[in-house]
Amino acid sequence: MAPTTYAGPIAGLPDQTTLHTGRAVFTEAYAVIPRGVMRDIVTSYLPHWQDTRAWVIARPMTGFSETFSQYIVEVFPGGGSDKPEPDAGAEGVLFVVEGQATLTLDGKTHLLKAGGYAFLPPGTRWALNNKSAAPVRFHWVRKRYEAVEGIDVPAAFVANEQDEPIIWMPGTDSRWGTTRFVDPTDVRHDMHVNIVTLEPGAVIPFEETHVMEHGLYVLEGKAVYRLNRDWVEVEAGDFMWLRAFCPQACYAGPNRFRYLLYKDVNRHAKLVL
Repeated sequence: MAPTTYAGPIAGLPDQTTLHTGRAVFTEAYAVIPRGVMRDIVTSYLPHWQDTRAWVIARPMTGFSETFSQYIVEVFPGGGSDKPEPDAGAEGVLFVVEGQATLTLDGKTHLLKAGGYAFLPPGTRWALNNKSAAPVRFHWVRKRYEAVEGIDVPAAFVANEQDEPIIWMPGTDSRWGTTRFVDPTDVRHDMHVNIVTLEPGAVIPFEETHVMEHGLYVLEGKAVYRLNRDWVEVEAGDFMWLRAFCPQACYAGPNRFRYLLYKDVNRHAKLVL
């Protein structure tokens, strides 16, 4: 089997003859940020990070999606941070899509290569540096952890998706499944960041409509995705950002279709007076 590769942003800018025919859209229920608009000009620079830039592809917005932020971070050789997270109440997930990063977690060093995954609970002491000769790119999902009295905060851990099984949905002939890094019944966790796989031609056969907010970054392949009232064509490197209760379904394309999926879970809805 060929090694797994993951999509990422495109460097540089389009030339002056390029037509405005991109697929970027922001609606009341969802947004699509195509790979082609994640260019150098829209990157951000983060405090206490050296030789690093980030594409901010989701952030909390009142009246839209409110629980998480998501970055694609690119760290050049010699770069990184010994003080990466400014918010002591934030938890995080890192997922490496290209290159390799050295993660120091509570004093222990881990080498994260493509497919590498780290869960970082709030208050974790960690650092990330690029000690290699090539850039490293990774997704960084951040959420304010919702503590519950009598329930422990989950521990940090490091994994790689290549070592984790795909849990196939029942009745799908092993065609639609999820790589899970956390037991869904473990209520210590208030977010999941998983990988969803659909084999060529597979479908999500109903309009999922649920309370969880979503960030979906397409790692491989292409598909036609149902978002609220619309069918939208997406490909590797695109990002979809969904409000709670936005209907969604999918028809996978001719190749395996995979995406990194964020969702908030396992907590009561906040009641606003």
